[in-house]
Amino acid sequence: MASEACFLVLGRGLSCTKPRARPPIARLRPSLRVSGKMRNRNLSSQQKRQQAKRVPSRQFPLNMDTQSHNNDSSEAQESSVVGISRSGQKTISSDDADSDINREMNVAVLTPEETSILIENDVRQEHSSIRLEDLISMIRNAEKNILLLNQARIHALKELDKILSEKEALQAEINNLEMKLAETDARIKVAAQEKINVELLERQLEKLKNEMSLRNSVKEGKHGILDCESPLMLELNDLRKENELLNDDIQTLKLKLADISETEEHVSLLGKEQSALKASFRELQYQFANAQDDVSKLDSLQCECKALSIKVENLQELFDNARQKLDHPSLDLQQYHELQKKVDKLEASMTETNMSKFPSEKFHNYDEILQQKIDILEKRLQESDLEIHSQIEMFQESVREFHHTLTKLKEESEKRSQESSLENIPREFWSRLLLIIDGWLLEKKISPNDAKLLREMIRKKDAQIHDAFLASRSKNEHEKVAMFLKLTYSRKSPGLHIIHIAAEMAPVAKVGGLGDVVSGLGKALQRKGHLVEIILPKYDCMEYDLITDLKALDVVVESYFDGQMFKNKIWNGTIEGLPVYFIEPHHPAKFFWRGKYYGEHDDFKRFSFFSRAALELLYQAGKKPDIIHCHDWQTAFVAPLYWDIYAAKGFNSARICFTCHNFEYQGTAPASELASCGLNVHHLNRPDRMQDNSAHDKVNPVKGAIVFSNIVTTVSPTYAQEVCTIEGGRGLHETLKSSSKKFVGVLNGIDTDAWNPSTDNYIRVQYSADDLQGKAENKDALRKLLKLSSSKVTQPLVACITRLVPQKGVHLIRHAIYRTLELGGQFVLLGSSPVAHIQQEFESIANHFQSHSHVRLLLKYDDALSHLIYAASDMFIIPSMFEPCGLTQMIAMRYGSVPIVRKTGGLNDSVFDVDDNTVPVQYRNGFTFITPNEQGLSNAMERAFQYYIRSPESWQQLVQRDMRLDFSWNSSATQYEELYERSVARARAMTRV
Repeated sequence: MASEACFLVLGRGLSCTKPRARPPIARLRPSLRVSGKMRNRNLSSQQKRQQAKRVPSRQFPLNMDTQSHNNDSSEAQESSVVGISRSGQKTISSDDADSDINREMNVAVLTPEETSILIENDVRQEHSSIRLEDLISMIRNAEKNILLLNQARIHALKELDKILSEKEALQAEINNLEMKLAETDARIKVAAQEKINVELLERQLEKLKNEMSLRNSVKEGKHGILDCESPLMLELNDLRKENELLNDDIQTLKLKLADISETEEHVSLLGKEQSALKASFRELQYQFANAQDDVSKLDSLQCECKALSIKVENLQELFDNARQKLDHPSLDLQQYHELQKKVDKLEASMTETNMSKFPSEKFHNYDEILQQKIDILEKRLQESDLEIHSQIEMFQESVREFHHTLTKLKEESEKRSQESSLENIPREFWSRLLLIIDGWLLEKKISPNDAKLLREMIRKKDAQIHDAFLASRSKNEHEKVAMFLKLTYSRKSPGLHIIHIAAEMAPVAKVGGLGDVVSGLGKALQRKGHLVEIILPKYDCMEYDLITDLKALDVVVESYFDGQMFKNKIWNGTIEGLPVYFIEPHHPAKFFWRGKYYGEHDDFKRFSFFSRAALELLYQAGKKPDIIHCHDWQTAFVAPLYWDIYAAKGFNSARICFTCHNFEYQGTAPASELASCGLNVHHLNRPDRMQDNSAHDKVNPVKGAIVFSNIVTTVSPTYAQEVCTIEGGRGLHETLKSSSKKFVGVLNGIDTDAWNPSTDNYIRVQYSADDLQGKAENKDALRKLLKLSSSKVTQPLVACITRLVPQKGVHLIRHAIYRTLELGGQFVLLGSSPVAHIQQEFESIANHFQSHSHVRLLLKYDDALSHLIYAASDMFIIPSMFEPCGLTQMIAMRYGSVPIVRKTGGLNDSVFDVDDNTVPVQYRNGFTFITPNEQGLSNAMERAFQYYIRSPESWQQLVQRDMRLDFSWNSSATQYEELYERSVARARAMTRV
């Protein structure tokens, strides 16, 4: 039933109406025509032409009867083809019916009226039977047609997907073309303006030409008139000659005047030189007088030196006497020892001889006499000892007095020389400084207190203010004021108040290098005397056991988000000596109770909420920090929030410093999401503010921080240069170029307390640059732990500790494994990948080398094991595609593992090739390559292996040199300190204007 109904639907123009009752067999004839029509589509053009000849041009086949295969049927069925002509007459052909039963019919195209008439006639005609096989074949044909339709639909959907992807690519191209179009429009406008200017110039030129032509015509007319009057012509010629003579005279006079002006200038220069010579002569006279005074002082000093030399001679005599006296007691002491030996011998002989032979009284007397002599000697010895000690004390006191007098004379001499150099400066210099300070005070560029301090320094002729003035001569007015205010600030303030707002901090919440920077830089600044505080989210997955005195404060801070106020619970504690505040939002989304730090679908909301809550905490606590330092896109919201919202509330004491640790991660999101934290989307979604440079409907937090911060830094000088290019800037190169005056690269440091092989508890044997035996023992311990071969003690061990992501050059790390084996070394890898296919690839490599005696891949992160690998390895591979800073090369060198790196970013700033003759020898500390391919890495590895094998002593010197390099945070913290103080001083200068 279903098949017949389906086929009936196809036969009647693909109608979706299902018949209510089983139709007569005769009603299936339209489907036969449809099937014939479908089969007719597959006929060749030749068959179609033959059938066209056989069938009249305007005759339409109406039905077709087939002979039954039932043998019980007694009646023969006739088959006829009924056609209707234009005149309405019927034509019947019965002779060819049986022969055409099994032949496909050609069906002509019918109009709707003719089709309805034929269907009605077919319904009226009934036949006794129809072949079942034909019905089944027709049903199958229909099903095939349906399958073809479905396949065509699937193909159409695939084509639609391709079209959509092409549409997206075209949209991106359209965006780029729109940007180029805007640039072209600007150029067209400039060209149009230039064209207008050219047209104006052409018009002016035409006017000048017309005027010249008029003048020429007038002259020609005059000449025509003068030709007629010869006397006038003669007069005119005379006048012309006179005029020419006058012009010549004028030219000669001009030349003379030029000579006179040059002579006057020369005379003025000579006058200036004369005045300068006079001034220098006066200064020389003044210096000569001072020199005479110095000569007289030198005479007095010479007298003092003579007196001191006499004292020294006296002291030398005393010393000699003391030595002689020391010699006498030593002789007495020797005599005493000899007598003591004689006494011992006598006592021994007395015990051996018969005591009865000697009278007891004589023996007793003899013993008393000896005892008296011994007592006398002991007294003499004590007296000599006392005398020796007194002489030594006198000598030491004399020596101390001599050194004290000498150092005092040196200090006085240095002080006199410094004072004399400042005294030699003319009084006009200090008077000019006083006038400058008074002028700034009257112009309200500095406060009265600052002016008082600066005047006091001028009165004392302080060398600092002298140096500051000389250094500021080439600077503008604001920079000069900032430099002088910096002198007063250093005298008044013991340190800066610095607050870091970050998403990570080692060791409690660390994902990458950001956590190390926050803790390392904070501790270094704290050691320099600054007040440093940290604000972090209170993650549920932090290492709480590393936080000291963690407690919840009895305060609730409310912050705005999504149109309402949310409460935040505040915690505090100390991490490695740094005070830290933790913010726990009471938000239904549980922003920081997700079991991980990053990687959530709502990270933009999570960290914009945290940035607003952190500023709200500072505002409600009444803190007045000098610097607020935010890091990466997660806290980049702090900069626009501070200046757009909180500065208007009076919380404006701080300067904002923003550090981007990796420009690959910028946190872009739809512009509408920016409104959640209270920022004005319409105000900030602009090209000069937070609008993303590649998608105008999105905002870029990193771009916003660059625009709104007072200081912008990244983690190495070379990376700062790379991100200002199209390839390295990730779309922000133009923004960074426009902010180049406040953008600087500062190389990160490492925590030398945590990474110290002489105190490291994670390694098997502690060692130092002076004693490298422990490094060999750690190498042996790692081999045993990882079940690597220990047959060759000197076999080089190559290590790599990294995240397996494309940035780190995973294809080169893979190549390094096999190349190390070819060069005869051992390889150890520690690290994992968040990218599934990379993790799977290295898992297959690890399985391949699972039982290998020279390779081991540990696809995880293990902090304790990393310490041992650093201590055991001889070489360390870092083939990064780009590397903002990199800390592993610094840690490796700290543990005596020589780095093999690609010259990019911070690697280029910290590793210098041993074969680079342009670098001083004491700074050559590793092996580098430039081209990021297998050949470049192989060349560097080959050079390292040759150096290791052929020159063991040179290799050991290289290791010791690397271990003594200073990669601590001290130098980096000093650079940040200077940036902070300069920004604060500049801000104070601006407030005085």
